[in-house]
Amino acid sequence: MTVSGVLVRRPARGATALRGGRAWRPTPYQVFGFLFWLVMTLAYWRVPLCCDAGQHAAVVERLTARLLSPRHPTADLPGAGSPYYSPYAVAQGVFARLTGLGGWEVVRLAGPVNLLVLLAGLGRLVRALTPRPWAPVLALGAMTLLWGTERAWWSGYLGLMSMTGNLGYPSTFAIGLTFWAWSLTAARARDARPVRYVGPSGLRGAAGYGALGVLYGTILLVHPITSVAAATGAFAFVAAWQRRWSRAVAVRWAVTGAAAVVTAAAWPYFDAFSLAGNTGVDMIHRRLYDDLADRFWLALLPGLPALWLRARRAGRRASGGVAWRWAWRDPLVLMFAVDCLVVAYGWGSGHYTYGRVLGLTLMAPQCAVAVELAAPRPWRAWRRLLAAVAAGAALTGFLTVQAGAVVPRSLDPVGFEQPPRWPSYAWAARHIRPGEVVIADGYYAVHALAGYGPDLAAPAWPDPALDEAERRRRVADVRAYLAAGSTRAGRAAIVRRYHVHWLLLTPRRRLPEEAVVVAWSPRTGEVLARVAG
Repeated sequence: MTVSGVLVRRPARGATALRGGRAWRPTPYQVFGFLFWLVMTLAYWRVPLCCDAGQHAAVVERLTARLLSPRHPTADLPGAGSPYYSPYAVAQGVFARLTGLGGWEVVRLAGPVNLLVLLAGLGRLVRALTPRPWAPVLALGAMTLLWGTERAWWSGYLGLMSMTGNLGYPSTFAIGLTFWAWSLTAARARDARPVRYVGPSGLRGAAGYGALGVLYGTILLVHPITSVAAATGAFAFVAAWQRRWSRAVAVRWAVTGAAAVVTAAAWPYFDAFSLAGNTGVDMIHRRLYDDLADRFWLALLPGLPALWLRARRAGRRASGGVAWRWAWRDPLVLMFAVDCLVVAYGWGSGHYTYGRVLGLTLMAPQCAVAVELAAPRPWRAWRRLLAAVAAGAALTGFLTVQAGAVVPRSLDPVGFEQPPRWPSYAWAARHIRPGEVVIADGYYAVHALAGYGPDLAAPAWPDPALDEAERRRRVADVRAYLAAGSTRAGRAAIVRRYHVHWLLLTPRRRLPEEAVVVAWSPRTGEVLARVAG
């Protein structure tokens, strides 16, 4: 307005006065991301922890008891060299010691924290790809719904159904850190400013690259197999977007790699570079390669056309025409291609653990779809067709696999498949002191009981802290103890060998005559009995 011919600014009133009249408005991703965090946290908390949760709870229990030199996560053995004792797990152990919480409670509380890191990292990653405000929202929908029509239930897989079980796992936290690392790598790769060796700006730049390397090294320590995908993504962003190469630029990326290696090598609990090639771990992951088409085809249906469009544009920008040899100039295209090679190597070499990379391999097509569909209108016919295909694939995935994760059985009019509901073994743990050894024959008990503090005579999972041949001998001894033809003398020898105090047996197993029943579960019918250890 004007006063006596002088132009003055109208005063801002109320809560916006101190901010120059501009009120804060949340972005679409902040709104939908918060709603997703709330719904998914409630969905995660309503389902009993299952599967690998017992192993991670056991890790917290061992660190709570002995933070600097923990025992093996599930056996009465030394734990030196176990990759479960990562910086993430040590932080959980410190938290448990300070709060007095048990392993199961810490794993459950870790779910919403890991989800927050994941969502924030996804937002940063997508904003590094495009400034379109709705792209992160669409990427979140694609990441959780575009999978397949068969359930993919593995640590590191980010479908809605899988999230109800693995939000509290280290893999979820590592993937969130990976998204952050990729966004920072992308920002540095696209920075066209000249790079110098000396001066304050040069030192600050080198320090930033070193900090990025520490982040990648932390990912390697938290979840080694996720670090493989993190490394391929970093390679893709640098190879595709780093245009101005010089000696200074090469030195800075070398600093990043060196910082990652030093960070991983300095960790005292295990050697991160000696974990590859574990035969027992590889054979467990053989199932990752079963039914690949059924588990992932919905992601590829709209995702491959979206990647093809990005490859075509990258070739056009690099060559002035459509030169497909320049398609690798798009980071999502290059990332997807390299990840597919890693997965194929896992299959061909027998190192099936590399199949875990599949969980992040789909991020490239999922993000590509999100970026395409976040484009402003009006849309061309091909983009409308892509939107229809993506919407149909997401709806199919939700109705066939994912809906049960967020729709409780009491509100379910259809009968969606629900997450698994494992029984609790708190009733048995009340009688067993931490560190006492148990022989169990039930699948649930073997995977869950150690999370309460007891040890198992035969660990369920391979671990570099225990020679795989020794673990198999222990498994064979447990089978011999439980065999119908076992003798009392033979059973007593196994009890002495492994200092067994307890049996936790299913109803189908006959209780040995020397065992004394202490408790039983009305839900599963399992019996807890004491033996002389």
